[in-house]
Amino acid sequence: QVQLTESGGGLVQPGGSLRLSCAASGGRFSIGGMGWYRQAPGKERELVATISWNGSTNYGKSVKGRFTISRDNAKNTVFLQMNSLKLEDTAVYYCYAEQLTNVYWGQGTQVTVSS
Repeated sequence: QVQLTESGGGLVQPGGSLRLSCAASGGRFSIGGMGWYRQAPGKERELVATISWNGSTNYGKSVKGRFTISRDNAKNTVFLQMNSLKLEDTAVYYCYAEQLTNVYWGQGTQVTVSS
């Protein structure tokens, strides 16, 4: 099975930037799609961005134009570059990775946007 390790979260002021990373390890087969979800206190889980193995991307409405998802297939790592951060971006961000018919999740990393 696959283990995902996230990093890069933290505290940032409105208008600032953060870059999240998520590295997959331990899988027997190649990783397919990867992406990010987030969940803010008292709110439902929300899709942030997805990326296929060949680089096709999709973004949630609230982040399109501000966030960029990318991946390094040689390192089985997915990134999320977050720019122009807003207060409402505050959430725990979870990465996922697909392998065969399975979906694996990272432990989550806290992003707090505050003035």
